[in-house]
Amino acid sequence: MWPALALALALAPGIALAQAGDKQPSTFGPVIGSALLCRDHLDNRYFYSWLQAAFGPPYKHEGGAFWFRTGEATLWGAPVSEVMVSDDTSELVFLAAVAEVPPDQLEQSIRAAAGVRHLATDISPYPLRVSNPGSKIAYYNTKSKIYCAKFKPLPPRR
Repeated sequence: MWPALALALALAPGIALAQAGDKQPSTFGPVIGSALLCRDHLDNRYFYSWLQAAFGPPYKHEGGAFWFRTGEATLWGAPVSEVMVSDDTSELVFLAAVAEVPPDQLEQSIRAAAGVRHLATDISPYPLRVSNPGSKIAYYNTKSKIYCAKFKPLPPRR
């Protein structure tokens, strides 16, 4: 029992550091990035658990989502400050992130890193950008919000 406690205490500073968001998990890009690009199955319980293990508890629960701060995390070379995952109050399951760059810059970063294009839906000054797999990039003041949203699957029949 004592060796396990000693090991846990020795690892505790590293765990606290990761939860504070000072260092993103090595799987952040493959797990969260793929889901944001709608290249993965969306399961809000899975992503909630994953985000909580990586960054600690959500800092707020608002607008049908749990909000997690990600510290110095990046996706596709762009800084990402927050990730949101849907709760069960919506008919949609979604994962979203706030990127600290404008949508046109985020779109260019994604295209260069992942080969996915997000095309503007209109010629307005602040167009929504949509990819073929269904992910969307929207203006969020001077930042971007990227998200993937899908309808919830039907519950199993009994």
